[in-house]
Amino acid sequence: MRLLHTSDWHLGRSFHRENLHEAQRAFLDHLVATAVAERVDAVLVAGDVYDRALPGLEAVALFDDVLWRLAERNIPTVFISGNHDSARRLGVASRLIERAGIHLRTDPGALAEPVLLADGHGPVAVYGLPYLEPALVRDRLGLAKGGHEQVLAAAMDAVRADLAARPAGTRAVVLAHAFVTGGAPSDSERDIAVGGVQSVPAGVFDGVHYVALGHLHGCQTLAPHLRYSGSPLAYSFSETTHRKSMWLVDLDAEGAVEATRISCPQPRRLAQLCGRLDELLTADEHEWAEGAWVQATLTDPVRPVDPMERLRVRFPHTLQLLFEPEGGEQAASGSYAQRVSGRSDREVVEGFVAHVRPGRELDDTEQSWLLEGLEAVRRTAADRAEENGR
Repeated sequence: MRLLHTSDWHLGRSFHRENLHEAQRAFLDHLVATAVAERVDAVLVAGDVYDRALPGLEAVALFDDVLWRLAERNIPTVFISGNHDSARRLGVASRLIERAGIHLRTDPGALAEPVLLADGHGPVAVYGLPYLEPALVRDRLGLAKGGHEQVLAAAMDAVRADLAARPAGTRAVVLAHAFVTGGAPSDSERDIAVGGVQSVPAGVFDGVHYVALGHLHGCQTLAPHLRYSGSPLAYSFSETTHRKSMWLVDLDAEGAVEATRISCPQPRRLAQLCGRLDELLTADEHEWAEGAWVQATLTDPVRPVDPMERLRVRFPHTLQLLFEPEGGEQAASGSYAQRVSGRSDREVVEGFVAHVRPGRELDDTEQSWLLEGLEAVRRTAADRAEENGR
């Protein structure tokens, strides 16, 4: 069984206000061409099809077009909704579309109902686990409480129970949109939980042959059977070193995995340059970046006059300008964005309290108020996203 694993398309997203519509179209052309050339048996899309719950018309048109082209070529395709998608909107007409071989798995109540494929070695059950927001799915999964680990564990228990009732030798594939422990995040992913509780252990997915993960934007292998494809395009400068790709996955008769990376076309290189303005404008070593999208960090002790305009003379696609003066307070401690990068909402708030109230940490009551407030915000956001999907 040959599978093409991709995720995190984020149709409709821009890159620092640069329109990515044509780049996303080029990727989808590449995906269809790869699926045909490699004779894949199915395409797996592990969530975040769109960048927002209410996508623009251009993004919807791209999605509609790729569905048509995959169906026209009789390539079964399984989608799950991610945390950026409106599950209800993405799942509209799913039962009708399924007749064309396009399987939209957006309903948590159907996560143990696999798409059944087959090859010369027998059946392959493909289970789609849409993004599971704990506050919205606990009751449906029979849980009184719990976060991402608990709801995914309950979902996988349901998957394993269904798999156990199927013929011996059935191979199992799972699509999931989650932050699995050991994965490396980027700046362009949206936090999916309060504090550090969004991370789930890899062991949650034991008992199946391949797990096609989505959510993290860097392509990475957590285990031979547990992989992120990453986003097909870069959506932040933290992805400058990423090689954007998809996984071409072969399952043998026993379910053992062989995977090959297929690179995705990119509209431009990304460049992160750092130094004094005059040096950036004259040094030969930066010549390679003249056609790239550029993030420039200026270290001049005094802020130069018209720095963006001057940079764009040599680097016309400069998109982001940062300042870290040599010897200044920012240089010693990093910019604010750098200081909070990778921190959870809870850690950011605790850091602020420590700054304005030095020497006095949050007591137990204050910690309780903080967690209650953050959870209330998350519930409100989740309810609004669900309401947008209705």
